[in-house]
Amino acid sequence: MLCASIAGIAAVLPPRAYAEDFDTEHIFGFMIGSDVGNVGEREFQSQTTGRFAKDGGRYRTLNQEMELELVPAPNFRVELGTSFSAYDISRVPGLDDRRQLSWQSVSVDFRYRFLNREAAPFGMTVALETRADRVDETTAAAVRSYGTELTVAFDREVIPNFVIAALNLSYEPEWTRTPRTGAADQDATIGAAFGLMARVKPDILIGGEARYFRKYEGIGLDELSGQALFIGPTVYFQLSERSRLTATWSVQAWGHRAGSNAALDLVNFERHQARLVYGLNF
Repeated sequence: MLCASIAGIAAVLPPRAYAEDFDTEHIFGFMIGSDVGNVGEREFQSQTTGRFAKDGGRYRTLNQEMELELVPAPNFRVELGTSFSAYDISRVPGLDDRRQLSWQSVSVDFRYRFLNREAAPFGMTVALETRADRVDETTAAAVRSYGTELTVAFDREVIPNFVIAALNLSYEPEWTRTPRTGAADQDATIGAAFGLMARVKPDILIGGEARYFRKYEGIGLDELSGQALFIGPTVYFQLSERSRLTATWSVQAWGHRAGSNAALDLVNFERHQARLVYGLNF
């Protein structure tokens, strides 16, 4: 509904001609493209992510992340971020009831572009994000958690200046300790995502993303905990020469939790995920 509303509003606005070539750095919602920006660029980004519905009860979380992006050298980008989260959890099996607002994490993200699609058959960028959390992103319990997400992003114009496709491959290990009990845990998630965006106006792109995840106990992919496939639409709108907006929504279309015959995995993953991203160059 959010994507459709933004697309509807954008459709009645006067056409602009801000963009000529694709800049895949920000046009996707949950995915990333191979572009990293030009040397000297500075950008503020607000990213709001909602995750909703677990296996019973009421489950709603909202994460607000604020990021500063810098491009200090050719093909290299640095991003610094911090986030806050709001939780509304009630009667969810295996989770304590909670209603709270917390400062959650700090993060740093490095990206380096190895291949520029203008000079190669496709673009390729490697991204490494490291974060430290003081609140568990699923249960909202107080923890000391450290995670790293390694992503390899590929993209290529399918139809020049009209349709572009992207592929992301990711590995995300995480180490978590609960100070109250001293319990420690390790897990890892691997994923593959495919996105397709088409330019319907000079400043509007519409498309979708399909993302598949497998979650394991242990950072060495020791034992499978569950898997899920998310599918949903994405809308990108260039608000002005310096500002942009991306909206995306995904629903778990298929999933399987280890040891369960359920059609979805609503223990390791949510039923719905949504994201709204606003960016401003300065």
